[in-house]
Amino acid sequence: MRCEKDIIYLMHKYLDEALTDEEQRILSNHLQRCEDCQRHFHELKRTDTLASDKSKITTSRSFTDSVMSNIPQNKNRASWLGWFRHHPLVSAAAVFMLLMVSGIFSAWNQDSQVTVSKQEGVVIEEGTVVVPKDVVVDGDLVVRNGDLRVDGHIDGDVTLINGQFIDDDPSEAPEGEELQAYVSGELNYVNQIFEWVWYHAKNFVGEVFSMQEKESPE
Repeated sequence: MRCEKDIIYLMHKYLDEALTDEEQRILSNHLQRCEDCQRHFHELKRTDTLASDKSKITTSRSFTDSVMSNIPQNKNRASWLGWFRHHPLVSAAAVFMLLMVSGIFSAWNQDSQVTVSKQEGVVIEEGTVVVPKDVVVDGDLVVRNGDLRVDGHIDGDVTLINGQFIDDDPSEAPEGEELQAYVSGELNYVNQIFEWVWYHAKNFVGEVFSMQEKESPE
C-alpha cells in the first residue's frame, strides 16, 4: 500500500477513538476511493476487535523457562546485549510478540466458554448466541466459542471465533445481499489459531514500523 503515512496514522487514531470531525471526514473520503486502504483498514479493525476480546492473556511458567534457557550465555552475552541496546524498538516488539503468541495459545486452548462482546438484547441458548426478532445491535459484534443466529439485525461487522453463522441454509454461509439482510458490515470467521496469530502478528509489526517511519526525521 503506497498511500500517505497520514492516512495510516488516521486509521490508528480511529481505533483509539481520537479522531476529530475533520480527520474523520478525510479518512472516510479516502477509504471510499482506495480499495487497498479499505482492506488494510478492515484488517486493523479485525485485529483490534480480537485484541480487545475479554479473554485474559497469560503465559505459563514452562514457556518462561523455555525462553530463558535459550538465551545465549557468557561469550555471546556482550554481542546480543549490544544488539538489543542498538535496536530497542525491535527488541521490545520481539519480546511482546513472544508473550502475546504464548498467551493467545494458552487462552485459545483453555477457554471454551461462550462469550459475546455485546449483551444488551442478545440471548445465549445452548451454545448459540441469538439476536431476537425486532432487536438491532448497534456496532460490531464478536462471538467466541459459539454459533450466531440473527433474527433481528446487526448494524456493524461480525466476527465469529470458533463458531458459525446459522441461517435457513446451514450448509452455506450467507453472502452479498443475503448477508445484508442480517448484517450491515462484514462477516469474519476465525476458526484456526494460526490465522488469528498471523493477523495479529502481521498488523502489530506493520503498526510498529509505520509509527517508526512517521516519527523519523525527513
